[in-house]
Amino acid sequence: MRAGILLSAALALIPSMLRAECDSRVFIDANRNGVFDPGERGLSGVGVSDGEHIVRSDSDGRYRLPALPGKTLFIIKPAGYVLPMRSDGLPDFFANQAGSAMGLKYGGVPHSDAGCKSFAVHPAVQPEDSPLSVLVFGDPQPKSTVDVDYYLRDIIAPLRGNPAATLGISLGDIVHDDLTLLPEVKKADSLLGIPRLYAAGNHDIDFDAASDADSLESFRAQFGPDTFAWEEQEANFIVMDDVIYRPGSKPLYIGGLRESQFHFLARYLAGADKNKLLVISAHIPFFQTQGGAETFRGADRRRLFKLLAPFRDVLLLTAHSHAQNLVRHGPDSDWHGAGRVFEYNAGATCGGYWAGEKDKDGLPDAMMSDGTPNGYARLHISSGDYRLQWFNAGNRPDAAMALHAPQVLRQGAYPGVGLYANVFMARPDARVEVKIDDGAWQSMQRVDKADPRVLAMNLRDDAAPALAGYDRAPEATVSSHLWRFALPTDLALGEHRIRVRAIDDWLGEITQDAIYRLEARQP
Repeated sequence: MRAGILLSAALALIPSMLRAECDSRVFIDANRNGVFDPGERGLSGVGVSDGEHIVRSDSDGRYRLPALPGKTLFIIKPAGYVLPMRSDGLPDFFANQAGSAMGLKYGGVPHSDAGCKSFAVHPAVQPEDSPLSVLVFGDPQPKSTVDVDYYLRDIIAPLRGNPAATLGISLGDIVHDDLTLLPEVKKADSLLGIPRLYAAGNHDIDFDAASDADSLESFRAQFGPDTFAWEEQEANFIVMDDVIYRPGSKPLYIGGLRESQFHFLARYLAGADKNKLLVISAHIPFFQTQGGAETFRGADRRRLFKLLAPFRDVLLLTAHSHAQNLVRHGPDSDWHGAGRVFEYNAGATCGGYWAGEKDKDGLPDAMMSDGTPNGYARLHISSGDYRLQWFNAGNRPDAAMALHAPQVLRQGAYPGVGLYANVFMARPDARVEVKIDDGAWQSMQRVDKADPRVLAMNLRDDAAPALAGYDRAPEATVSSHLWRFALPTDLALGEHRIRVRAIDDWLGEITQDAIYRLEARQP
């Protein structure tokens, strides 16, 4: 469904009488058998799309769209309704039309897929004014069935039976190049029993595809459309592939959007409520990393942000970096609208690529390069606002913050040794403070440095005569949520208590404790 301008040109060239067309229906499935039966009624005004064009169902629930190879038809789930679940655990919101690429290693979409579908919906029973809770997963990225088992035991199992969420979003890199694992991850996700929406990542590509247009055939076979919309009472959601595949080039991909996607966005956003929260999910971050080559095409970001300018509140959800970043967009990143655009660059469920030493249960440490433990986020939306929380995988400790402090310092030494607090989900304006013993609270300073805990892991791996796990921990990178405080050395000999607290609107107030000791030492 990614043919963009070429598809539009093809539509123009094919005489209307020869075009295959889907003439189907959106209906309220009263008996929940998935079939439009006598006495059931169609639902009008519901959007149905092929990822570029959007039509609305008429008074009888009927819709018509061209049926062309390489496209996926889908319903834009309307707020106030739910969709039935398919046997594979996905919400039943799409129908693939025949694949457009032949001979792909991982198969792609079967060429026999018909692609026309009537869409069943059911009225939602969610209580009014109850918050919407969304599980947000970045980069499961298993390389093998061993990693899929880690994902099951570390992420899925602790949530199973009580995910406390009504929707899930996966932000790409569902697997690490081996697309035979896509159904395995989908099967694991289905155990949570909630509808899940999938964005594609750069490791979910058919790398033997001849063009970008065909590069998500195998992804589409498993998860349906790569660009679509989904509506809830509390927010509207757009999920889109933002990985441009460039076979034969270096690098093989770049972040960006296609003409077909801009056509879809322009049509959908024109009719969307500008005062309702808009959540856009993709894989590659929209912000530009400092000092590096262009990672997301600036022209595409400017064009996207121009479409978003009328909206009061936009939340961008991305992944890819295997670290956590919180970015408030402004003029320096091409945002010139009056509303708020906030980007949460989510940490990975696989953390540092399922690497590091294993615990007693055989699960790897998987800490990310910025010192965040692997895990997942929850997005809570209510009363026109939202907040995000980070949860450590497997409910391990230090779920919100981790400290690094020396064990011992010399009494009277120059106070140049720092206490570090890594507050995993803190926004840049969070208040992080420390007090020593029963002293007053003092401000800690936010610093752009690597977490010493990750640096220590790197040094241990360097010095070790053998690998501690399948892969070593990732090399430390600058953390955007690290605070420092120079520990005093002019206190009494012996132990001193450290208490750190972090406060912001998302975190509330969280605390963490540590101890250091002052010793006397002669030259």
